[in-house]
Amino acid sequence: MNIVSQSLSGLPLFLEYFVVGLLLFGAFLAVYGWVTPYNERALIREGNVAAAISLSGAILGFMLPLASATAHSVSVIDMAVWGLIALVVQIAVFAGVSRALPHFGEGIRSGKAASATLLAALAIAVGLLNAACMTY
Repeated sequence: MNIVSQSLSGLPLFLEYFVVGLLLFGAFLAVYGWVTPYNERALIREGNVAAAISLSGAILGFMLPLASATAHSVSVIDMAVWGLIALVVQIAVFAGVSRALPHFGEGIRSGKAASATLLAALAIAVGLLNAACMTY
């Protein structure tokens, strides 16, 4: 087997993990969009920077543990299970912030970066902790 064939022998498994990761990412965006009381995509299209900040933080907060789960999993099923856990954790972050600061959603809708920055920072911080905990 030549070096190129040997290097590409892992391509099918790479593609499997990558596609499952993209599916989990799509599921996260769908669930997160359903849970939030505002439409991030519509707000971002209108130029709402606060919506972009908060959604970006949530995406990073989800993708960090998903990357850790991918790197440390023993199978694609294992990776998917831990990816779903990462999704649940990020939804819990949003729910916790919503409960602790009931009017922050209005701030994001009105374009206030302070509310969005706090939510993004919390989502990323919890995502980092979540990723670190997935190094089993």
